[in-house]
Amino acid sequence: MPIVRDLGLALGLVKRSVRARRTRKQLAKRDLTLTAPRPGVVRVAVYFADGPVNLYQIRQWYAPLAHLNRTTPVAIVVRSPATMLALLSESPVPVAYARQVADLEAFVESQPIAMTLYVNQNSRNFQMMRYARMWHVFVNHGESDKMYMTTNQFKTYDYAFVAGKAALQRLGAKLWDYDLDRRAILIGRPQADHFAGALPYTPDGRIVVLYAPTWEGDRPAAAYGSIASHSALVPALLATGRHRVVYRPHPRSGVRDPDYRTAHEGIKRLIEEANRKDPAAGHLFDDGPDLGWQLAAADVAITDISAMVYDRLATGRPLLIARPVSPEAEVDEGGYLGSAEWVTADQASDIVRLVDRVLLDSDARERLDFWAEHHFGDTTPGVATRRFESAVALLESRWHEFAAQSPRPEASPSGDASEAGPDDGDDSHRD
Repeated sequence: MPIVRDLGLALGLVKRSVRARRTRKQLAKRDLTLTAPRPGVVRVAVYFADGPVNLYQIRQWYAPLAHLNRTTPVAIVVRSPATMLALLSESPVPVAYARQVADLEAFVESQPIAMTLYVNQNSRNFQMMRYARMWHVFVNHGESDKMYMTTNQFKTYDYAFVAGKAALQRLGAKLWDYDLDRRAILIGRPQADHFAGALPYTPDGRIVVLYAPTWEGDRPAAAYGSIASHSALVPALLATGRHRVVYRPHPRSGVRDPDYRTAHEGIKRLIEEANRKDPAAGHLFDDGPDLGWQLAAADVAITDISAMVYDRLATGRPLLIARPVSPEAEVDEGGYLGSAEWVTADQASDIVRLVDRVLLDSDARERLDFWAEHHFGDTTPGVATRRFESAVALLESRWHEFAAQSPRPEASPSGDASEAGPDDGDDSHRD
């Protein structure tokens, strides 16, 4: 009923407002100078306007940014109080809190920023992008064949750091009049050089299966999530006694679809029950901040169409992909997905046989090796990090070239100083 729905929306707004006030009070008690960058040093800013629900997008950049910060000063610019609270304790590089536009202007004026990196397409990126005398660079938060990877928003940025040849082909096929040769710079996947986290279990001969589904999506064309449609695969693996399941769902799983959340909670309960029956099994529900050990340690990974496909692809290890059940979900099979090992919903209960098959299939391994090179180039450890830092150095040299041609500092752009970043609970960006 409309009245019930409206009451629910109103209650949600009140709860978010109370939570936001509580967060701001907590933040007011913290000494933000301890993690703030020193004036006059930052060359690379990383702009993150989202709330904590999307922290996974910036977390995966922590290690490459920390490595870059050894030679080129880096700072993350945060707009949300709740996000700032989180980064105070976990960011490996300095963090600038700029909730108001006036704070953002003060930060920009106090730093010799050569470029700003953006990990998503949040509409609030435009509050930073109005500043000239710096490059604006889209670095994204993953490599995939989602429709998000060819959005026309790429044209908004001066440059884009992309993974490899597959990304160039994707953009060239979709974007009109986009200068790939100059504006798209190949860096591979530097995150793969810094897989994070220690194993939370002791290897014991069990076959480790990572199940890393995405969320349900906000429109039919992006309905890639498998938690509800393929949930039979988890109990099938739990029942064997020879598999260890690591369940790492997308942080947004179930935020829009109650049935999807119910299926997600059901999988968590199954894992708890299986561990009670056999504590040595060591099945895991994993929602921690570290991402990397899961991809590197799993004998087989099962993912949806998402960046997790390509993060796993970079390891060259066996991979299965859950085929979306929605007929409207866009599946681009012109690239790796055309050669992938698929799991349909009606095959979910037969997952043990499929896992055994990909573990022993030499043809599948050869296909993985080919597509890993196509998407990421040289995946030798350390190469992508060097390519990322070389791309930063290239743009810094171009910055010096253009700055020398126009030495006068510009006036600060006008803006409403009352504009603020998102408070806790912001969900403005969902890809």
